[in-house]
Amino acid sequence: MHLARRLALSFALVAPLPASAQALRNPGTATIEAHVVKAAPLDATPERIAGLTLPPGFRIAAFATGLGAPRVIAVAPDGALYVSDRDAGTVTRLDPTDGAKRQVVLKKPDVHGLAIHDGRLFFVTVKEIFSAPLRPDGSLGPEERLVADLPDAGQHPNRTIGFGPDGWLYASLGSTCNECEERNPENATVVRMKPDGTGREIVASGLRNTIGFDWQPGTKALYGWDDGVDWLGDDATPEEFNRIEPGKKYGWPYIFGAGIKNLYREVPKSSLEQWDKDSARPLLTWTAHASAMQFVFYDGGQFPADYKGDGFVTMHGSWNRNPPSGYEVLRVHFENGAPKSVTPFVSGFLTEGGPSGWQRFARPFGLAVARDGSLYLGDDQNGVIYRISHAK
Repeated sequence: MHLARRLALSFALVAPLPASAQALRNPGTATIEAHVVKAAPLDATPERIAGLTLPPGFRIAAFATGLGAPRVIAVAPDGALYVSDRDAGTVTRLDPTDGAKRQVVLKKPDVHGLAIHDGRLFFVTVKEIFSAPLRPDGSLGPEERLVADLPDAGQHPNRTIGFGPDGWLYASLGSTCNECEERNPENATVVRMKPDGTGREIVASGLRNTIGFDWQPGTKALYGWDDGVDWLGDDATPEEFNRIEPGKKYGWPYIFGAGIKNLYREVPKSSLEQWDKDSARPLLTWTAHASAMQFVFYDGGQFPADYKGDGFVTMHGSWNRNPPSGYEVLRVHFENGAPKSVTPFVSGFLTEGGPSGWQRFARPFGLAVARDGSLYLGDDQNGVIYRISHAK
């Protein structure tokens, strides 16, 4: 059929739907059509980069190339970039004045999330968190293992970490699955701990996979992007932008987006209606399956004043939607301290063409504010880190 030729797969799910081993309290039927569309990878040529779309006054250029599959970016006080590569199991330091000057400072299987605090680099694998001192030459001193018992990762092994204004180390621990009833209460949560790894506690739950999170300058409020579930159709469920507050839960795995009820599951010892009432709604949403990654607030001085205090997030790109979504950088605009809108900031990595009808020359992931106020953007498809600047 023509959908197979385009690498698109459709199927229908009709009740009775699979359910947990509980009484079936939610009678009903549902028909769901889902698609698999994989955009063909292209090289990041100068011509394609020149064709990217940014707001007036902004420019984008390759800062470093040949980096394998760069993931999380952390900027040190001296301006150097520390970049993880989960596939290679490395952390690489890049000189802030020349992206070609680099050194691998760490080799650790599955290393992913990074954070810099009090002169130390903190890094996380699937189940462990470590730290090591930053030496004057940018290399790392002897590492110390802080945590050895993070919960099983399953479908979401890409742990991310960050230090909050309270001085505690926060970690996002994604769900083990698309939608299921977790047995470990730490899955699908954000947790925090003291810098030495002790005192771990759950901050918020019901977060399927909040890879990108950061604290708002001034208010010190924690915000993050949570990825919606797959296989519920092209437009369900949306990617969620949440204010993550202690003690709150955010819907997953029973309530999605702005109140979509999960008919696959029945809440143990409760009801979907009660779970819905107890769950916080997202403040903003974005196109389903776009796959939010690193999120940062902009506190630099290079961009126009209207950008001060706004957020930026990378969208890695979909595989479960027709047409595809993501493959871009978004701006989250704040007014009077509250998020008001989401708009494209860098787009054009995804174009029409190729065997599936779509092709892309980047999968945006890493994002960090440079000391000079520019923005670093990482692509884990072609191994490029871009620098986004503004000409005043």
